[in-house]
Formats: sequence, C-alpha cells, structure tokens
Amino acid sequence: MNEYKAEFASTTSARNLSEAMKGADVFVGLSTKGAVTPDMLKQMGEKPICFAMANPDPEIGYREAKEARPDIIMATGRSDYPNQVNNVLGFPFIFRGALDVRATAINEEMKLAAVHALAKLAREPVPEKVFAAYGGIPFQFGPDYIIPKPFDSRVLLWVCPAVAKAAMETKVARTQINLDDYVATLEKRLGVRQSFVRSIKDKIEMEQTRKPQDSLLRIVFPEGSNNKILKACDIIRSENICEPILLGNSQRIRENIAKLGLSNLNDVTIITPSASDFRTKYADEFWHHRQRRGLTREQSFSLMKNENYFGSMMVKQNDADGLLSGVTQSYPDTIRPFLEVVGARKNMRIAGVYMMLFKDRIFFLADTTVNIEPNASDLADIAICAAEEARFFDVEPKVAMLSFSNFGSNNHPLALKVREAVRLIKLRRPDIVVDGEMQSDTAVVPEIVNESFPFCEIKGGANVLVFPDLQSANICYKLLQRIGGAEAIGPILVGMNKPINVLQRSSDVEEIVNMAMITVLEIKKMRNQETQHAK
Repeated sequence: MNEYKAEFASTTSARNLSEAMKGADVFVGLSTKGAVTPDMLKQMGEKPICFAMANPDPEIGYREAKEARPDIIMATGRSDYPNQVNNVLGFPFIFRGALDVRATAINEEMKLAAVHALAKLAREPVPEKVFAAYGGIPFQFGPDYIIPKPFDSRVLLWVCPAVAKAAMETKVARTQINLDDYVATLEKRLGVRQSFVRSIKDKIEMEQTRKPQDSLLRIVFPEGSNNKILKACDIIRSENICEPILLGNSQRIRENIAKLGLSNLNDVTIITPSASDFRTKYADEFWHHRQRRGLTREQSFSLMKNENYFGSMMVKQNDADGLLSGVTQSYPDTIRPFLEVVGARKNMRIAGVYMMLFKDRIFFLADTTVNIEPNASDLADIAICAAEEARFFDVEPKVAMLSFSNFGSNNHPLALKVREAVRLIKLRRPDIVVDGEMQSDTAVVPEIVNESFPFCEIKGGANVLVFPDLQSANICYKLLQRIGGAEAIGPILVGMNKPINVLQRSSDVEEIVNMAMITVLEIKKMRNQETQHAK
C-alpha cells in the first residue's frame, strides 16, 4: 500500500468491495466500469449516495443503480443522466478566482470554497434559461439535482468570488480585491444584461441600506396561481426584493405552492377577491369613479371579482404599492383595467418602453405597446417619458425621433408630425438632447451624422429611439429581440398614475423577477418625485 492509499485506509474485517459496502452510506468510485453490482447497492444503508465516476463508463450504470435502489442519490461523470460530476464546474472557475487575485498556490481551502459555493448554488432556484439548454426539463434541488448544470452561467458568479475570498483569507493572494466590485466585473463578462440587472439590484439594496426602517414594498400579482408567477415570487421573497401579494383562489394557490416546493411562500399573503371584505368598498369607489361613463353599481361589484380590477383598486387605495400582471392574458385585456382604475398622470401620456440590451450598448424604445397612432403632442410626451426613464437608469438620454425622412428630406404629413414633435419637446423640455426627424440608421450610426448631418444635435449615436407609431415600434423591438441578438427588458409602463407594469405572455421567471425589481424602483422614483413636489 502506498502513502496515498494509506491516507484513506481503516482497520475493518472487510476484505473486498462487496463487504466494505455493507451498511455503507456513501460510495465514491474513481476506478473502472462494472466494479459495483446491484447486489452491492442493495446492502447499503437507507437512501445511499453513490458517486460512480469511472471514466468513460461508471462503476455501475445510472439506470441499473436506480432499478436496484430507487431511493439512491446517484451521480456519474456522464451528461446523459442527472447529477453529472464534471471538472468543467471546477477547474475554470477555481483558476479564474485564483488568477484574479494573483494567488501563489491553489490550496485546500480554495478547493473547499468552490465545493461549498457549488453546494449552495444547487439549492437556489434554477433559471429557465438553464431548463431550455436541457430540453426544457425543470430542475429543483433533490435526488436528481444535487449539483449545478455545466450550462448554468451563475457558476462563474458563485465559485470565482468564493475561491478568491479563500485565497485572500489564507494569505496566498498577492492582490486584495473588493468582492462586490469583483462580482460586478464578472457579470460584465456575461453580457450587458447581467451587468444591467446587477445595477438594478444594487439600486434596491442601496435604498434599503439608506432607509433600513422602511418595510418592504408590497407588489400585487393578480395571476397568483400561475406557476411562473409563484416561482418568481419565491425568488423575490428570498432576495428581499419586495413583499408579494397573490390574488386568486387561495386553495389552488396553496396547492401549487406545495406542489412546487416553494418554501419561501409558506406564509405569503393570498387574497381571493370574490371572498374579500374589501370587495364592496372597492366596488363602490370604482363606481363613483366611473358612474358617468356607463358603469352601474352592480357591474362594478361584478368586476371586483376580476383579479386585475381588484389589484388595481388595491394600488389606487394604497393597500398595495405596485402591481405586475400579464402572463396569462393578452396585453390589451391586461392593461384595460389599469387604464380604467388608475389612469395616467396629469398632462402625461401612457406609453410602453422597452430596454434593448446589446453587447456594448443599451437602447430605450418607445412606444412599443400602447398608442397606435400618436399625434405630434403625444409623441412629445412619449419621448419625454422615455428620456426620463433612461435618466433614471443612469443613461444620459439622447433622443432620436424616427421617421422615413431625414431632417426635412420629405414633407409628407407623417414626417411633418415627427418634426412637430421635436419642436414641442424642445419647447417643453429644453434640457433633453433631441433631434429629428431622422431615419433609424442615422440615429444609431454616428458616422452618418458626422458625414451628412453635422448640424444634428445628437453626437455619438442616440440611445432613446421614439417611433412614429405603434406598429413600427412593436415590429422593430421584436425583430431586434428575435434575430438581432438583443435582450429585451420590459415593457415598462411610463406615464401611469401609480406604479403598474404589464408582463408579456412569453415572460419567463427571470424576466418576471427583473420586472418586479423595476417596479420597486418605479415606486421609489414616484415617491421621491411626490416628496420633491410637496416641498
């Protein structure tokens, strides 16, 4: 026996593998195909753990092991079965963390830090993008998912900082780094979207640190029984983004929460509108608001069974701070109750703004969802709201008013409408950099402006693109998203009297969480504006 084997040797009566595995809880193999038999597994302890990692074929096959012991927690080195143990989850990220602090060695503490980081990540909710990479199969921590998948980009953000921290703590790092800044740097490697989402999280955390006495904001989710909404709310609660309020059939919602194993929602607030004590109060308030628009008291009472109407009234009556809905209905059907109950801010136009994230640039597109044929004054309002939204997200707005015409090259009424909108914006908000009318390539290619339109007030390319009508904006953002390589965040409803946002039907869990964070920021922005106006 050599010194390496001696380290693991123990004094027992067992003289072969079969005897050694009798009553054992864990088997870890790095040997050869067929070394373990079904009978050996059958004599192991309750719920045994078997890491059969012989390469290329394990000591015992996954199916064979499962047939012998259905209660087994089984892992192999193969990608065609659950729980693949592969050095792709270790080496790249251990090396990255070590190199980024210029470590003089990779010690046991650094390796263990990587192990613990992977173990913690495995317990986190898995993004739907990871599901998509594996044929849409959902994963949840349990016997068939005990280790993150190789295609999970979050491994970079969990393992590298853990390794770097361990290197600094054990004095093998030659460079000391700020771990928060380091995570932000790593996120930039994953693309603009990841970095942008990180900035949103930082804004929320900064606000919570600045006002720790404030309770979490309450956001209503009218589609409370929807699985995507529930999974998103589980993450939202675990990360203290806000306090969700779920609307719908309480029994069905509770059953879905239990079925999905969402422990963070065990004590979440659930309201069934049809059985709520507030239904009559909200119905009376809404009837008074709409009684001269053909609404009867009976109709108002009936509408309050609808979760979107009920949720809108919660926000209007300050029983909730914001609302997020839309994954189960069409956009027009979802937004209608919000427009009727909450409506627009005074002298403002409601519009939908999408943030389109490319590798090295961010664009704000408006109006992508609401106004079908806006006039010049409407376009001016839309542009101002979009510019303010860009500024709120720390992007200094440069607004291009788009058309098929470049600076008077065509006097068609459609071009004249956009030209007039530019005049109105400059009149109403001289602080906003805006120009037009201009074609889309003129707006985003600085060389065109420099060579052909040096008088244009936008230098370096526009970042806020305002379209002449809904169809052009909607077509453009969807093409950019589907074939242009852009990642879309939104739509953000601007101009609303209360913080309400409408989700796209196709929104995944991650997008719902992102929109919840944006809604939280919108609430805080609106409150800050109200405080400033009060002064």
